[in-house]
Amino acid sequence: MKIKKILVSQPQPQGEKSPYFDISEKYNVKIDFHQFIKVEPLSAKEFRTQRISILDYSAVIFNAKQGIDHFFHLCDEMRITIPESMKYFCISESVAVYLQHYIHYRKRKVFYGSTGKMPDLVTVLNKHLNEKYLFVTPEVLNDEIIAALDGSKIKYTKAVMYRTVSNDFNPKEDFNYDMILFFSPLGVQSLFKNFPDFKQGEIQIGCFGSTTAAAVHEFGLRLDMEAPSPEYPSMTMVLDAFLKEHFKKQKNNGK
Repeated sequence: MKIKKILVSQPQPQGEKSPYFDISEKYNVKIDFHQFIKVEPLSAKEFRTQRISILDYSAVIFNAKQGIDHFFHLCDEMRITIPESMKYFCISESVAVYLQHYIHYRKRKVFYGSTGKMPDLVTVLNKHLNEKYLFVTPEVLNDEIIAALDGSKIKYTKAVMYRTVSNDFNPKEDFNYDMILFFSPLGVQSLFKNFPDFKQGEIQIGCFGSTTAAAVHEFGLRLDMEAPSPEYPSMTMVLDAFLKEHFKKQKNNGK
């Protein structure tokens, strides 16, 4: 079996430069991009069922830029004006800077962790124990994030404002791939939602992250390559190495 067509379950990279484009040209393989999952907001009606009053809180915790978008859009929908005194605590500097799309950015009310990891943000949160925190989350949240917050000294309320759902394929689309690359457990679930009778056969499966790998095994699939690893920290690096070895074997077998 020769690998000719690869599906990457992520949006197509913007611009002309990407390691995926280089790999496509290097090995003469076609690489398609299709997100298996998409994010959609909760409506104001759905949010109200949580019985949360946003203005009861003095600080908001964001662990993703998507959370910022959905928080402010939901506030607009509910005609809530966020006071200037509101403080914002973000998982990383890049997430914190993204707040500039919605507020006048001032360091005295925006705080963030230095490593992009929740335990580091918890250290910052623990320095502001008098705040009443609202944590903006998706429907499904990493258990490690909740564990880190539950182990902190702060008092917080989880506010679900968006969800991740399957991004369905067009029934007329050809699903004829020699390799599929996954980046989340929900992406693996989406594959079987779209194609309940999917059989792997000779199709190569690659994934990024241990939780995604666990989902691949849970659905009875064979995992052929995985990132990150000490040798291959990115998906494109392990893909390049895998294809190099694959086509080397193809060439040797052809002799």
